[in-house]
Amino acid sequence: MMKFVKILAVVAGCMAAGTILAAQNPDQQSNQNQASANRAANLQQLLQQVQQAQNAAAAVNAQREREFAQALDKQQEILARAQAEKQNVQKRSDELQATFNANEQKLNQLSTQLRNRMGSFGEVFGVVRQTAADLKGIIDSSLISAQLQGRGQFLSRIAASTSLPSINELQKLWYMLLHQAAAEGQVVRFPTTITRADGTQTQADVVRVGGFDAIRGNDYLNYLPETGQLVVYAQQPSRQNARDLAAALYGAKSGNLPMAVDPTKGQLLSLLITTPSVWDRLQQAGAVGYIIIALFIIGLLIALERIIALTIVQAKVKKQLKTNTPNPNNALGRVLNVYAENPNDNVETLELKLDEAILKEQPALEAWQGVIKLIAAVGPLLGLLGTVIGMIVVFQTITLFGGGNPKLMAGGISYALVTTVEGLVTAIPLVILHAYITSKSRAVIQVLEEQSAGIVAAQAEKKK
Repeated sequence: MMKFVKILAVVAGCMAAGTILAAQNPDQQSNQNQASANRAANLQQLLQQVQQAQNAAAAVNAQREREFAQALDKQQEILARAQAEKQNVQKRSDELQATFNANEQKLNQLSTQLRNRMGSFGEVFGVVRQTAADLKGIIDSSLISAQLQGRGQFLSRIAASTSLPSINELQKLWYMLLHQAAAEGQVVRFPTTITRADGTQTQADVVRVGGFDAIRGNDYLNYLPETGQLVVYAQQPSRQNARDLAAALYGAKSGNLPMAVDPTKGQLLSLLITTPSVWDRLQQAGAVGYIIIALFIIGLLIALERIIALTIVQAKVKKQLKTNTPNPNNALGRVLNVYAENPNDNVETLELKLDEAILKEQPALEAWQGVIKLIAAVGPLLGLLGTVIGMIVVFQTITLFGGGNPKLMAGGISYALVTTVEGLVTAIPLVILHAYITSKSRAVIQVLEEQSAGIVAAQAEKKK
């Protein structure tokens, strides 16, 4: 019996301890553990411990039920507030949707009313915007904008506007059209900043000739729309007359003066920068071109020397023809001196001696003529050589890069054409000079032969 009671006490103690540990907080669990450590001595104490454990568990459960009930009430309250807020938001959404639908319907009605009331004004509005855009393009690229800057802002606003222009805006646009047309026909002097070819800037007075030219002194200026600057052309017109007209107009105070204008409004003057000079052309011919030029200069010097020498000889021969006394300082005098030294020779001997004297004079009279003729013949051949070399360069370029870009072939074509021109320019004047020199020498030799024949004829008459 006692053994059964002990077993029952141990089981009851464990159940009570487990119930208390599961329901109480850590401090209470610690106290209960300490209490459960005191084992019940008898059955009465065991019943008291079990009763106490049940009472404690009931109290804990009651506390938990109260807390859960309070939490449930709060959740219901939160849910109620959320549902109420949802209803308010839904109501506000319905009101906004109704307002949006009403506004959209009203906007459609107003848009239809606007289109109906605008009528032909819509076309006028389109014309105004197009006119403003076109005028802006003209003004931005016009030389007049170098003097009158900032005019494009108003036109940009009108061209990009989405509303009908006002009367004042239409009047201003009309005024700008008239002002641009009037400025195209005016010659105006105004101060501005100009940029030299070396990049330096200076303040100076500029004369604008309509929308065609801008000058400072005798220099023509180029207007750059991108920067709004006036720049001195790196290469001015080659004709001095054009620069003289510019200088005269720049220095004038009043009156009507002639002036050279660029009808393309700067495009022709801009092309002067890319137009090669004579020296640039000569450099394009390369080594063959330099050889042709050297031969041409040598041929001209020889021809000039021959012309001077033969002119002097002709003058001396003409002077000798006027006197019967032979003068050994000229060709005819030396030929006549042969007869003077051999007056008693027979006709055949005298004729041979005279022919010999003429033959002695002939090399000096015909000197260097063969060289001139040779240079005149070699010049075109060298030009043809340059042409062939240039064509080889062109075909090499086509092989490497194709024929799609003509600029890549321009060097070879220039080489070919310039050398051809140089060869022809060398040959043509030298051929003419050779013919002229030959005619002058032949004229002197003819005089010598005529005088020799006359002497022989006179000697033959004496022998009879």
